[in-house]
Amino acid sequence: MISELDVVALSRAFPEYKLQAGDTGTVVDISPDGQWLTVEFMTHDGRTVAVETFEAGALREIGKQEMAQTRAMA
Repeated sequence: MISELDVVALSRAFPEYKLQAGDTGTVVDISPDGQWLTVEFMTHDGRTVAVETFEAGALREIGKQEMAQTRAMA
């Protein structure tokens, strides 16, 4: 179960927010019914790229055997 302050990954791309599948962010809020999660996406130097709310199915927990990857933001 995903909780506040968990790091999660997007299950699919959201080009309208300039986010790609696999981008990781921190859960900052969860709706009372658990169906909507607000996630903050940041660069490694601490700049916020996006803070958006997604349906729970658009996010996934990160597995212990996954490798992090980075990409440049315009």
